[in-house]
Amino acid sequence: MRPPSSSPPSPSPSLWRDTDFGRLWAGQTASQLGEHTTLVVLPLFAVLTLDAGAGPLGALRAVGQAPILLLSLLAGAWVDRWRARTVMVLTDAARAVALGAAAVAGLLGLLGLPALFVVAFTVGALSVLFDVAYQASLVRMVRRDQLVRGNSALEGSRSAAQIGGPALGGALVSLLSAPVAAAAGALFFAVSFVSLRRIRRPESVPERVAPVPERPELAAPVRGRIREGLRFVAGNAWLRAVCLASAAFQLSFAATMTVYLLFLPRELHLTGATVGLALAATGPGALLGSVLAARLPGRLGHGVVLVSAAVLGNGALLCVPALYGSSTATILALLAVNFVFGTFSQLVNVTVMSVRQAVTPDGMQGRAAATITFVGMGFTPLGSLLGGLLAQEWGLRTGLLVTAAGMMLSPVLMAASPLARLGRLLPVPREEPRPTE
Repeated sequence: MRPPSSSPPSPSPSLWRDTDFGRLWAGQTASQLGEHTTLVVLPLFAVLTLDAGAGPLGALRAVGQAPILLLSLLAGAWVDRWRARTVMVLTDAARAVALGAAAVAGLLGLLGLPALFVVAFTVGALSVLFDVAYQASLVRMVRRDQLVRGNSALEGSRSAAQIGGPALGGALVSLLSAPVAAAAGALFFAVSFVSLRRIRRPESVPERVAPVPERPELAAPVRGRIREGLRFVAGNAWLRAVCLASAAFQLSFAATMTVYLLFLPRELHLTGATVGLALAATGPGALLGSVLAARLPGRLGHGVVLVSAAVLGNGALLCVPALYGSSTATILALLAVNFVFGTFSQLVNVTVMSVRQAVTPDGMQGRAAATITFVGMGFTPLGSLLGGLLAQEWGLRTGLLVTAAGMMLSPVLMAASPLARLGRLLPVPREEPRPTE
């Protein structure tokens, strides 16, 4: 039974005394390190080694993000029918193999742009499955009144990955080689595989709990379960608002990052290691954001935190186009901007995830997460292509200013939605909808 919404959260040490939660946290940390290392390694390899321009770089990023659009809804339907831990273990193993193959190909001189496209798509597809699964796994492991603290811990691990991943990836590409950097990503996924495999707690799958005679929809086709997820999210005012704000943010952020990854080495003349360091500054900020997310929403209200944090975080990137040269002052300014962006974007991420999990019944967790991912992040391939086009047509500095300004649409949409009126307590989930024929 669901605990009352007013129940006080359990003390945070209770989660850390849970061995299986610790293994989930450790595995997710290693997996995120692999993912964030790879996100920097592949574009830097294309730019610094293959001399890729704005168009090819935008296409490479779009290919890596295309699985979000193609697979998110299917991933949600699958995760609600399978053990999340099994999905995470299999995707970790497959990503380790894909990046290991890329490392070997690179050492043999065969890692050209076409091979990078294949690796980017493969890792992107597997990451979609992993990300949906780990969000559902937390709900199946902890009580609802522990969700904020559990999300804070898991998002804190993602923050650690944002610290180490970009810096490590940039340093390895700059000092050693792209194949070595790819091998490091494969190693992180292998570590995650081992940690998640050691989780011993039995995991119930909501759609398999009830006897078949009472749940004839268990035999329903995948498309039927996908429609249920779409209808559930569309019928919930909070989740609709999350989708719209996320779509606006992800479109603009993908465009911004495409221009940003060209702006730093070509306009500011920064080395690969310095680019990695600048990107890694989001990590300490995100760690701070994770800590704040465990406290501020309960004190100030979830709506106030969401809107104000989005304004401050997204607005920080508007400062980057004003920078010139590769001086120490420029690098310090980049570090400050990325720290502020990391802090407040992480605060938004954790708060949004907690709201989504709180208003969603257990049997809909995977599909709700996947639907929001599909709508919100499905625009990222278009954003990456748009960023490359704007950089080609308008130049790097103007393109970066326009794309960064577009990110401010997200807090505007949140401010005009029911999200802005959320108070200190999280809402409770509606009754899980009955599937239709």
